[in-house]
Amino acid sequence: PNLRLAVNLSAHQFHRSHLVRSIMQILKASELDPKYLELEVTESAAMDDVSTAIGTLKELSNAGMQIAMDDFGTGYSSLSVLKHFPLDTIKIDRSFVMDLVESPSDAAIASTIVALAKGLNFKVLAEGIETPEQVAVLSEMGCDYAQGYWFSRPLTVSQVDEMLADGKFDRVPEPG
Repeated sequence: PNLRLAVNLSAHQFHRSHLVRSIMQILKASELDPKYLELEVTESAAMDDVSTAIGTLKELSNAGMQIAMDDFGTGYSSLSVLKHFPLDTIKIDRSFVMDLVESPSDAAIASTIVALAKGLNFKVLAEGIETPEQVAVLSEMGCDYAQGYWFSRPLTVSQVDEMLADGKFDRVPEPG
């Protein structure tokens, strides 16, 4: 099946002047359709040089890639700037997910992030899911996606290949 590949960009990679050109060359060489590539940039890296970040992310988005803001809520975002980023997804940092079942504060922060993202027409992914209770609470909040050890430990390429061969990804939705 066609699966979306999420790639974390380090702050160092994200601020390279040739980033967009390099990614386009890699897509061409690998023959990967850009709609199957999701690039994740951390909130702090995006806020380091906002105007350059917005320009870079718009170029990548206009080329068909999905853009996610990783570790949301841990940096120093300005909400007046956030609306200008061409984001598809905001990822709730695991630090707000770990204790959200027991901590009203963490639950309030996660719920606020979900509401903010929905208001800006972004999808929301929660990181660090480890229990079915976390899944239930986040689902009730309207969180779109979840990742974490509850679903799978990190896998090697050969393990993913084996899962694909066994048809274990047979119900993965087509990207956007």
